[in-house]
Amino acid sequence: MKKILIISPHFPPSNLAAVHRSRLFAQHLPSFNWEPTILTVDEKYYEETLDYNLVKLLPAGLKIEKVKAFKVTKPRLIGDIGMRAFFQLYRRAKQIIRTQKIDFLYIPIPSFYAALLGRWLYVSTGVKYGIDYIDPWVHQFPDRTKLRHRLSEGIAKFLEPIAVRNASLITGVAEGYYQGVRERNPLLAQTCVFGAMPYGGEKRDHEVVSTLDIKPYLFAPNNKIQLVYAGAMLPKAYEPLEAIFKSIEQNIEKFSDLEIHFIGTGKSPDDPNGYNIKPYAEKYRLWEKVIFEYPKRIPYLDVLVHLDAANGVFILGSTEPHYTPSKVYQGVLSGKPILAVLHEASTALKVINTTNSGVAYPLNPYKLQELTNEFPGVFDKYLMCLKTFDPKQVKQEDLQEYSAYSVTQKLAGLINKAIDNRN
Repeated sequence: MKKILIISPHFPPSNLAAVHRSRLFAQHLPSFNWEPTILTVDEKYYEETLDYNLVKLLPAGLKIEKVKAFKVTKPRLIGDIGMRAFFQLYRRAKQIIRTQKIDFLYIPIPSFYAALLGRWLYVSTGVKYGIDYIDPWVHQFPDRTKLRHRLSEGIAKFLEPIAVRNASLITGVAEGYYQGVRERNPLLAQTCVFGAMPYGGEKRDHEVVSTLDIKPYLFAPNNKIQLVYAGAMLPKAYEPLEAIFKSIEQNIEKFSDLEIHFIGTGKSPDDPNGYNIKPYAEKYRLWEKVIFEYPKRIPYLDVLVHLDAANGVFILGSTEPHYTPSKVYQGVLSGKPILAVLHEASTALKVINTTNSGVAYPLNPYKLQELTNEFPGVFDKYLMCLKTFDPKQVKQEDLQEYSAYSVTQKLAGLINKAIDNRN
């Protein structure tokens, strides 16, 4: 088998969402003739809450190498784990590449600074490398009045060209995540392979949940229709969110039996009071009547437990089309019907409609008033869907390309192409 080194500074038991990208790739790469080794940072240097149940999801026999990191100082000057462990990761990676004869190096980001390891290790060892954009590195912060936001933008614009200069492969959760990289670095078109793969859904994760003694604790089942929105809010999702809340307020009797529970949507992963949704819910007098929010991120497997306890899944896109179908796949695996509001150009919209996995509203970002006017009718359709929904009716074959297995298969093909690229 060919050998791949994945540098993932965060890895289970870290509960950050990005760890599942590396975890699922590592699980399925051996099926495509790639033996993975994970290089990560020892969890005692993590700042976030740990979830050791996630370790139970790791494939047996996975090679995991851990390094130390500089501790967070007081006052906190540098928190990013990729910076605190940069030199330790470099030294160990260089050793692994040479002793284990690694064929390819793959670096999911964030941590964005870890991407620089690819260029440095390429120069010192000659190993080809790829960077996976889980989030865009160069982007504009919503609040550019803050000095640290403008500084972060400037640093990103300076460092990214250095990191990608010798990359053989650039991937992303969606094409839009790395499109700017290609435009800012036109020479990469001649030397680099590009490809997009969404997060893959993993059926085995749901099977493991049933073996753990985890009960829902954020809300109790009742006679109302309970929907769960799990995960961070997209930066440009608040306008459609407000349009929906306005519609619910104007038609409150129709929605009196509805509860939408927002989980892990806060301003900070570990802040139980960092509400993002609550101010909008209070503005439209929906707080703790229809809308509930639990800002703090809870463990991944706990999220699956709450999805299982709910009646359905609520998915909200944004005024941009960058929303991948993998979250839809996760919703389908919960066995619950989906209610979604997605940009009319989102690929996830088509997936929901073609697989009979729920009700999806095509959002025109320039006509948000239409969403306010039409949402009661969308909800009526969803009520009908709830009454008749059977998980067996979902066309699973149309979702297979979004499974973690299929997503990893695409990654393996892209890596093979990048290695064979002679440019």
